[in-house]
This record gives sequence, structure tokens and C-alpha cells, in this order.
Amino acid sequence: MGNTVIKATSADIKKMMDHYQRYLSEKVPPGGVFAAKTPSCAITAYKSGKVLFQGKDGEIEAAKWGDASLSQSKPKTDKRPSGSHLPTNFASMSVIGSDEVGTGDFFGPITVVAAYVKKEDIELLKELGVQDSKNLKDDKIIEIAKQLVKFVPYSLLTLHNPKYNKMQGSGMSQGKLKALLHNQAIQHVLDKIAPEKPEAILIDQFAKEEIYYNYLKTQRNIVRENVYFSTKGESVHLAVAAASMIARYAFVKHFEQLSEKAGFTLPKGAGAQVDQAAARLINRKGADCLPEFVKLHFANTEKAMKLAKRG
Repeated sequence: MGNTVIKATSADIKKMMDHYQRYLSEKVPPGGVFAAKTPSCAITAYKSGKVLFQGKDGEIEAAKWGDASLSQSKPKTDKRPSGSHLPTNFASMSVIGSDEVGTGDFFGPITVVAAYVKKEDIELLKELGVQDSKNLKDDKIIEIAKQLVKFVPYSLLTLHNPKYNKMQGSGMSQGKLKALLHNQAIQHVLDKIAPEKPEAILIDQFAKEEIYYNYLKTQRNIVRENVYFSTKGESVHLAVAAASMIARYAFVKHFEQLSEKAGFTLPKGAGAQVDQAAARLINRKGADCLPEFVKLHFANTEKAMKLAKRG
């Protein structure tokens, strides 16, 4: 499905809204003015003045209202980090991006997501507010992620605490676990979009390239073609930002479920408040419950055990 984006005045958007009155949808995305769906085209107008036409007749429908040159627009700046060896204009390419959430949290699972953002969808992602998830609160991330999962091809893998602890306890490092999950999620997306291929694949870098592939050396299927690595990948391509948001959305949902099982709201991160919460959990349910809730190898486990004995 192709996308066409045009720029329109507020008066033109009002005319469009009147024109598509009978096709208007009650669900309007964040930052939107209206959304409509005709038999052959979906139209979404945004407060920024951009109007997105999606569907088999999207280009024809957009031509009724204005110049569609915006859909081919290039970013004003190429945000590639120096020395990263990324292709020129990487930010405007069709890319699979992958990122993970939860690796630094004592409570909760690790969620890894690979997401495919086609070049023609980049404008839409910008309108939805896709950016580095670290800049946004969870409620905003969830709001945007709920929109993303409707049209962005993605793969979500969740490594829950019991399995994480078992694998980590058998000698597998967190870095290797992440590499396995990233590679698998990327392969899933490649399978989903086949025979279409991305112009590139970008992994939010957590290990040097040679170390990453060394982690995968025993795997049968290793994705290597057009794979790039970059720190702060969310600022390099929106595919990584989209993956990060979907991963955060999934992580938060799982975290809420864990809080329900615990009987109280669990804190995120790995600070002192986490030690206190884990001690409270131990006193409530016993130390045997910890493998279901936490990453046991964190130093927080020992601290929590000591606090629980005092309490």
C-alpha cells in the first residue's frame, strides 16, 4: 500500500473534512484533525498541515487537492554519527530497525522488537510523534505505539524472567541473549515482508559488530546482509525509534501484569526503591517467588534479601 503526503492550509483541510463527511472515522490519531476511509483510500489530516493518503487510489485522491511532492521529501539533515559508515541519506531509506527494553530493569522481562519502516511511511511516523522513547513518558509512548502496530510490520519477542534466569544461570551473558533475540526478530520481519527487502537493517548497538556476530556463531540463520550498527539508533532512523516504542509498550504491559501478581506497584529501574520493593515481595511471598519477577544476577537480589531479613 503506497502513501502520498501533501501540504494543505487549514482552510483546505476544512474543505476536505466536509468533502469526506460521510467517510469520517471516530478514531483520529495523535496530532490529527480528521481521519476518513473511502472504499479505496484512507485519508488522515494533521494539525501540522500535512495530509496522508493511503491505499490503491491514494495518489489519485491526493492529486485532487494538491502537490504530492512532500512524499518524496528528504530530511534536512543527515543524522548519521561520524565514523558509523552508514550510507548517505540513511534517514530517508526503507529500513528494519531493532531495539530492546528492560535490560537494565531488575523487575520485568526483556522485550526486543524489530520494525520495518518504508520510506513512504516516514512522514506518517513523524506526524504520529515517533522519536526517541527516552524523551517521552510511558502514556505517550503507548498512545503512539498503539497506532504503529496497526500498519508497521514488526516482530516482538519477550524474554520473561523465569526463562531469562534459567538461560543466564547456565552461563549465557545478557549480551548474547540480546543478540539472539535481535537476530530472531529481524528474521521474523524479513519473512513477513518477503519478497520485499529493506534497503538496510539498523541495530541499536549494544556490542561491537564482531562481538555481536560471535554471539551468533552457533546459529543456523544469521542475518548479515545490509546490517548496520549505531549507538543512539533512535536518532539515526525512525525504524529504531518505532521499534523502541513498541518494545516499551509491550514492556509496560508485562510490567503491569507483574505488579498485579505482586499485589502492589513495582518500580522500574535498579535503584534503592527496587531493593525495597523486592524485600517487600520476599516478605509477602517468600524468596522462592523471585525468579518469576526479577533478573536474579542483579546485585539488587542480595540487597533485597538483606532488607527482607531486617523487616
